[in-house]
Amino acid sequence: MTATVDISPREGDVLELVGAHFSNAEIAARLSISVRTVESHVSSLLRKLEVPDRRALAHRAPEPTSAGAVPVAPVLPAVLTSYVGRAGEQAALIGLITTRREVTAVGPGGVGKTRLALAVAAEAAGEHFDTVWYVDLVPVTDPEMIATAIAATLGLGEQPGRDMTESVIAALSDRHALLVLDNCEQVLDGVALVVERLLATCPRLTVLATSRAQLMVPFEHVYQVPPLSLPVDGESDAVALFLDRAAVDGTTLDAAAREQITVICERLDGMALAIELAAARYRTLGLDGITAALSHPLRMLTGGFRANERHRSVRAALDWSHALLDPVDQELLRRVSVFVAPFTATAAAQVAESDEFLVADGLARLAEQSLLVVTASPRGTTYRALETIRQYGTEQLADELSAVRARHLRWCLEQAAGLTVDRPDWRAGFDAVADDLRAALAWAAQEPEQRANAYRLAQRLAELTFTRTLIGESQLRYEQAASLSEEAATELRNAAAVAACRMRGDDLYRLYRAAAEADLSVGNTAGAARDLATIAISSYRFAGFVRQLPVEESDALVAQARELAGQDEAASVVVAVAEAGQALNASITAADGLPGNSVADTIALAVRAVELTHSAGDALAESIALDVLTGAQSWAGDTFAAATTTQRRVTLLASAPVTPAATHELIEALGEAAEASLGTGDLHAARRWATQLAEHPLLAEVGHRATSWLLVADAFAGNVDQVLAGSVRFLDAWRRAGSPARASLGPAVAAVAMIHGLQGDQDARQEWLEIFDHLDTPPEHAFGYGAVFDTTLLLHNGQLPEALERIARPPSEIWKWVTWIWHHWYVALRAEAAVLAGHPDARARLTEAQTIVSGNPLAAAQVERAAALLDNDPAAARATAARFDALGCRYQSERTTILAAGNQLPAGG
Repeated sequence: MTATVDISPREGDVLELVGAHFSNAEIAARLSISVRTVESHVSSLLRKLEVPDRRALAHRAPEPTSAGAVPVAPVLPAVLTSYVGRAGEQAALIGLITTRREVTAVGPGGVGKTRLALAVAAEAAGEHFDTVWYVDLVPVTDPEMIATAIAATLGLGEQPGRDMTESVIAALSDRHALLVLDNCEQVLDGVALVVERLLATCPRLTVLATSRAQLMVPFEHVYQVPPLSLPVDGESDAVALFLDRAAVDGTTLDAAAREQITVICERLDGMALAIELAAARYRTLGLDGITAALSHPLRMLTGGFRANERHRSVRAALDWSHALLDPVDQELLRRVSVFVAPFTATAAAQVAESDEFLVADGLARLAEQSLLVVTASPRGTTYRALETIRQYGTEQLADELSAVRARHLRWCLEQAAGLTVDRPDWRAGFDAVADDLRAALAWAAQEPEQRANAYRLAQRLAELTFTRTLIGESQLRYEQAASLSEEAATELRNAAAVAACRMRGDDLYRLYRAAAEADLSVGNTAGAARDLATIAISSYRFAGFVRQLPVEESDALVAQARELAGQDEAASVVVAVAEAGQALNASITAADGLPGNSVADTIALAVRAVELTHSAGDALAESIALDVLTGAQSWAGDTFAAATTTQRRVTLLASAPVTPAATHELIEALGEAAEASLGTGDLHAARRWATQLAEHPLLAEVGHRATSWLLVADAFAGNVDQVLAGSVRFLDAWRRAGSPARASLGPAVAAVAMIHGLQGDQDARQEWLEIFDHLDTPPEHAFGYGAVFDTTLLLHNGQLPEALERIARPPSEIWKWVTWIWHHWYVALRAEAAVLAGHPDARARLTEAQTIVSGNPLAAAQVERAAALLDNDPAAARATAARFDALGCRYQSERTTILAAGNQLPAGG
């Protein structure tokens, strides 16, 4: 019967989402808890379920069970067999990792480095380190993917604006953690670079690496892993291992047998893998047969260093095990060695070019001989070879290596093509084959005759990794696809769009430049025109992460684009959008606008660009044109027109194909739509757009950016519980991102500070005000959201003179800074403050406010309430409460009751 482990309901929720292959940030967002809380639950689950890493934990995610009990069943080879001996080595390594920053356990393949490292990690967890992470680097063939492998184990996704190594550093910077990096030898230089960065920036981190060669990094202490001990005073780890593995059927061996086993272990130099292979033959050969079979190949072991002899010991054991197989099984072992990740019998049959039933039978026989590890689970049965055996099998392929790899590549292409994101289990499906896709691509990219297939796989892997939110790898794969294509510009543009999603401005510029050059090299001047125009418009649109080009350089780009576009309609419309963007930029940066370039002229140019792009059927170009038009309308003070334009943009993009460029446009559009809806008093729409933004998978790791407008909308509405829950995700993500000082985060931070003030929690409010002090504070803070949120709190607390002072300046003096979404709120609050404080200009301010906020139902209700209070008409004031409720503004509804009762009114009011 399967044993069970009791886990808490919350751990059960986390385990289910780990099983669905969500990152820690995605889990935190779904459960409304912090990422650190998720990490704690994951660490607890790793200990309770006795698995070494996150991938193993995902396999344990159960089907629905009762009472929170999770079936415990073997998953990985690390826990399939008992751990024998090595007490001295384990104690030595524990001592080293508690005193040294980096320890590399070095030894030949098959000596037992992995099992020793896992045993050390298990003992270290909880006793010596807060957290222990295990990363198997066997599937990693590209040094660029090392940080990605570590991040996957830690449950991290990529945060736009930083690479995976930086994300790992942020996660580990303050953790007292042990990071186990297993099988480093095939990507040694890449591991060394990542480890050196981690050690330099994470002062409480310790790294335990296993490798066939040392890493050569600062702080490194090399520990030579010895073979298993041979008999001394009757004790022997080597013999104990043989006995354990040979006794799988319950057989016990007498003292005489132990003498023969000792001879076998001595001939195998105490090498753990070689002993396990020999022990697996005990049932069929007996000790005499094993001794006789081993004698011949070991005659060759003469001369050389002892370490080399140990390598030969394993090779001799592998040669011997291979020779004892039937030819059919030999062939199967060789052919499945191309898989770098666990594989199914169906996959093996395709690569081995054989019948699936026969292959399944052969895989079972190989598993019986300890040449494959079999893992059975509700999701199916998989097989894998230990790395040493896999390398041996690949070597044995010899002349058929290319043919087998070609079949593996074909299988990978089919798997990649069959992954569709509309299936709920597609993440798990992708993760199961991703390492093989990468390995097949690495081989195919070096084979001239496979260039076309390599391009197909790179392009598909780019799409898949983007959807999987591995956007750093997606950019890399698009660039790789470009290098394999005769027409590289399209893939370079895709790579540039991914760079935009990553907020990598320099890459965006470089890749669009490269796309233009690629277009020109094949005579596609229209394509080059689009690329150059896009560079210019990106400089204006994405000032937060794309470097601002000097005006003369931007003008030169647009002029060159215009010339290259010629009579091409598609290119000309993009150039028209860039020209409208230039006009908007000039309107904003010039004190009074440039001659011939008024705001009205800018709007006219933007409208023309929208019409041209719409007629051309270019949805992405139309989205950019609508964005420019939104900016122009906002700068003109037309809040309602700007809101309409943003919603038109979201609707347009909702039906566009999901591409990196469309995704980036949609994220930008959702933020602007939420912002604009707040400006017009449509809280329901603001929450709808803001919720879509908060739930966008590409923003899971940047919860501060994802939740910012939802926090503002909920703060306006007075949804205290939602603000407090969302602020946990915001603050957690902001700190993990390195506490960026982006001014765009100011409204959200100020909104949360206001809510804490309304709750009377001054300590929490002060914490958020300190965060605000860390951000850039542009003028719109003083006269826009800062004035709105500060005045709301002052009025709530009855601090009427302070409220009047905070919002004293007439809107006409500051309208440019409050136009976007704050103008209506500023004038409504200014009128309310004047009424409540008994200001002599209260009536005039009310009249002015009624004109300005006309069309904004929330602000209009606030002004109407103030007018009723000024007229001493509490019934009319109370009538506004129902309007506030219908508009989703609970706070103002409840405040109406207070004000209509005569509270917070001046004496005699």
